[in-house]
Amino acid sequence: MGKHTGFLEIQREIAQRRPVPDRVKDWREVYEKFPLAKVREQGARCMDCGVPFCHTGCPLNNLIPDWNDLVYRDRWQDAIRQLHATNNFPEFTGRLCPAPCESACVLGINEAPVSIKQVEKSIIDHAFESGWIVPELPTTRTGKKVAIIGSGPAGLAAAQQLNRAGHTVTVIERDPGLGGLLRFGIPDFKMEKHHIDRRIEQLQAEGIKFLIGVNVGVDMDFAEIRKEYDATLLAIGAEQHRDVKVPGRHLKGIYYAMDYLPQANKVVGGLPVENQILATGKNVIIIGGGDTGADCLGTATRQGAKSIRQFMIHQRPPDERAESTPWPLWPVMYREEPAHEENGLREFAVATTSFTGDDEGNVKHLHGVRVGSAPGFEPVKNSEFTLDAELVLIAIGFAGVRRPGLIEKTGARLDARGNIVTKDNYETSLDGVFAAGDARRGASLIVWAIAEGRRAARAIDERLVGSSQLPN
Repeated sequence: MGKHTGFLEIQREIAQRRPVPDRVKDWREVYEKFPLAKVREQGARCMDCGVPFCHTGCPLNNLIPDWNDLVYRDRWQDAIRQLHATNNFPEFTGRLCPAPCESACVLGINEAPVSIKQVEKSIIDHAFESGWIVPELPTTRTGKKVAIIGSGPAGLAAAQQLNRAGHTVTVIERDPGLGGLLRFGIPDFKMEKHHIDRRIEQLQAEGIKFLIGVNVGVDMDFAEIRKEYDATLLAIGAEQHRDVKVPGRHLKGIYYAMDYLPQANKVVGGLPVENQILATGKNVIIIGGGDTGADCLGTATRQGAKSIRQFMIHQRPPDERAESTPWPLWPVMYREEPAHEENGLREFAVATTSFTGDDEGNVKHLHGVRVGSAPGFEPVKNSEFTLDAELVLIAIGFAGVRRPGLIEKTGARLDARGNIVTKDNYETSLDGVFAAGDARRGASLIVWAIAEGRRAARAIDERLVGSSQLPN
C-alpha cells in the first residue's frame, strides 16, 4: 500500500474532457492529457485491500493494487511490467473498457472508487512515450503454425501470446485495415487509430504475419487453412445484427449502426467510401441506448445532423446503483457518454411501431409509442407519436456470429444464441479449430475479448506442444 491515508485525503479525479464546441469540430479523442503527478495521487488512493475485489471485477484479473502502488512510488517501468503481465493492450482497455473493476472497488462502497482506468491508461501512454514498449521476440521456435482469423482484440492478444510461445502465427483479416471493430467500429473521438498502428508495428517486429483484405471462405479456402496450419483460431466477432421488424423497415435511409460507423471511420482514416451514409442536414433517430448508439450520436453530431434523438425501449435507470445490483456487481444505473453532452435528445421507454416514406422509397417518418416496463413493454394508451426522420440507425445489439460465408462453410456448431460452441479448452466442434472473443461468448466488452484471446492461446499452446507456460 502506498500512502496509508491516501483514500482519506485525496479525492477521485480523472482527465477533463475537451470543451464541447471544440471537440465536435474534429475527430480527435475527447479527453485531455492527465498530468503524471495527478496519476500518482490517484494511485495513492488505492487501499491495497486484503481481498481486492477489483480483481474479481476485471476479466483479465489485472494486478490493480500492485500497479497503483508502483505508480504512487514513481516506479513507472515496474508498473508497466505488472500491467502487461495480464493485459496485452492496456491502451485499448484504458480508453474503451467501462471499468467493471471500479464498480467492484472496495473504496466504492461508500466513496468514489479509485480511478483505476485512468491510472491504467496513463501507465501505458507514459511507457510508449518513454520508449519502453519494444518487440519481445521468442528465444526459440516450435515449428508449429497457427492461423488466426480476425484481427480484433481477441485475435491480436492470442497472436502475441502464441508468437511469444514460439509458434509461427499468421493473422488473416477481411477488412482493409487491422484491429477489427477497434479500427472500423469505434470512432476516433473515443480512440484514435495511431494507438492500433503502433501496436501492430510491435507485433510485426515480433514476427507475426498479417494478411489484410483476405476474406476466408471467399478469397481463401478454410479447408486449405486447416491443412496448412497446425491450429486455427476463429476470432471473427459477433456481427449478426438484431433488427427492428416493423412495417416500413425496407425503406431507404434505415441502416444498421455497423453499416454507418465503419464508413465514417474509413473516411476519417483516409480510405475511399462510395455513397457514404451521412447524417449531414438530416433528422436522425438512433434506435438503441447502448455504447454503439452513443457512438452513432457522436458521429452524427460531427457530420452536422439537423437533429438527433436516441431511443431506448427500457425505462430510465436510476441515478444511483440499483438495489438489484449491489456492490461489487456491475451496477444498473443511469450513465452518460461524452456524446450525450454534445448533442441530441435521449428518450427512454419508447418502441418503434413503423416507418413511412415518400414516393421514392425514402424514409420520412418514424412512428412510435411509449411503453411500460420489461418484460412486457406494454404500450401506454394514447401515447403514439410521429417524428420526422431522414436517417434511422439501428443499434440494438447482435445475435452471435454472422452466418453466411465462413461459418456456413466451416460447419462449426452454434448454440441457441448464435455463438460458436466450444469445449472448456476453447476448441470448437472441429478438430484443431478454436474460437475466442465475441464469436464464442457473444457481443461483450473489449476486456473480455483480450482475456478470451489469452486463454485460447494457452489452450492452443497446450494442444500443440503438450503443456504451456503461458498465463491462463
